[in-house]
Amino acid sequence: MKITKTTHSKLANTDFDNLSFGKSFSDHMFTANFKDGEWHNEEIIPYGPISVNPSTHVFHYGQAIFEGMKAYKNKEGKILLFRPLDNLKRLNTSAERLCMPTIDEDLFMSGLTELLRVDSDWIPNSDEKSLYIRPFMIADSEYIRATPSSSYRFMIITSPTASYYKGETKLKIEEKFARSVEGGTGFAKAAGNYAAAFAPTKHAQNDGYTQVIWTDAKNHEYIEESGTMNIMFRINDTLITPKLSESILGGITRDSVLAIAKQKGIDVEERKISVKEIVEAHKNNTLKEAFGVGTAVTLNPIDKITFRDLDIHIEKQTPNSYGQLLKKELLSIQYGKTEDIFGWTMEL
Repeated sequence: MKITKTTHSKLANTDFDNLSFGKSFSDHMFTANFKDGEWHNEEIIPYGPISVNPSTHVFHYGQAIFEGMKAYKNKEGKILLFRPLDNLKRLNTSAERLCMPTIDEDLFMSGLTELLRVDSDWIPNSDEKSLYIRPFMIADSEYIRATPSSSYRFMIITSPTASYYKGETKLKIEEKFARSVEGGTGFAKAAGNYAAAFAPTKHAQNDGYTQVIWTDAKNHEYIEESGTMNIMFRINDTLITPKLSESILGGITRDSVLAIAKQKGIDVEERKISVKEIVEAHKNNTLKEAFGVGTAVTLNPIDKITFRDLDIHIEKQTPNSYGQLLKKELLSIQYGKTEDIFGWTMEL
């Protein structure tokens, strides 16, 4: 693999004590091109602008997918990756849904690991920070006919990061707009899924909410996701989360949290959850906790849920919080502080 290192590192000018999610980028990026049925031109180059023409396919027909993952450093300074092959599997699922080429394991892992070695100094030495990794693929043929592209570009960029949300998390249950539908692309990490979510999310934020809770597109009766997170509820002592479907993204953090919960002896249910059930649980005081889970946020407690004119305030559960327990255990595995009995972490 060809590696061209930057001559002007941004590392010394990056304030690691005041990181905003997704605004700082490390010095290098990995790129590869797909044409004539195969991947080629794998290389690591300095992070910077890419040259594309106005007719580039992605601008017109939205063939774009991405992933989100993180790298950590343990107390010995070793680089740890968390479930990278699961991210690759989901990326390829997204690629197949959008009629894009899949990426083989050797290309993905060699590009990723070499990039992390080159930019290892960008991985924070902190229990509260990590290096966010953004693999993505775009259609880059010069062709404005409505048909799949004939060439593609795969890239990996990285960004040192701290917390995603700050302050209280207040959610509004959405009853007009939908994030996805059965038979659509909701289970894929397609860029267009997020673009379509921006307007209703902005409306909610203008009204003082952090995010929305997405409900099913047909009747807005069942809860699906929360913003860009999977969502979980603790009703009495049972941890409940929506069952995966074609309209719900299968989160790797979601899967990890559920596995840890089961290992800790917590009762777990993956099933449909109606808005009515959450309202009733609030009214009879059995709704103990709610939190969102995802790569960017890890596990984020929800403070308030609003449904029409009803505000559901969720009190902190101390000292017996499922959320605190599961987050602590997950982070301990990710940072290499505790034994990884699940085999999730990969040391570079």
